[in-house]
Amino acid sequence: MKILQERARGGAMGEDLIIRTSVSLLVPFIQLFSLYVLAHGHYSPGGGFQGGVLLGASFILMALAFDLKHSMQLFPLRANLIAGNVGALIFVGIGVVCALLGGYFLDYAAFAKVIPMAVPDWRSLGILLVEVGVGLGVASIMLSLYWDLSSGGYLEEGL
Repeated sequence: MKILQERARGGAMGEDLIIRTSVSLLVPFIQLFSLYVLAHGHYSPGGGFQGGVLLGASFILMALAFDLKHSMQLFPLRANLIAGNVGALIFVGIGVVCALLGGYFLDYAAFAKVIPMAVPDWRSLGILLVEVGVGLGVASIMLSLYWDLSSGGYLEEGL
């Protein structure tokens, strides 16, 4: 009976401690793996979208294990908005700069006209920068969607 009363009041149970501890230990490794997937996306399977989904999922996992407010303290709303806009700006900015340099949109070889000897393979660096932009944008949008859907748009209470 005491356990049911504790659960009805929303008190912490033993399983919450295990879940919260395991999530707190797993999240840094998930975020590190998301950076690995993002950084190696132009050489192997993966990239900005997959890395962004992993990064966003790590913050969603924190929100599920703790609560929405805890997730929003780890990655504040303002930082989330900035990350999403910076991600889109990086993606579009790289494409526009390539077009202004005489290439096509996202034609990274156009960078070689400006600084020919700085980086031997401009395509690799251009793809990496675009992947970073996509990763930031995807993580930000994924986290924003979760926050809005779980709180009914109020961002005060979540699941």
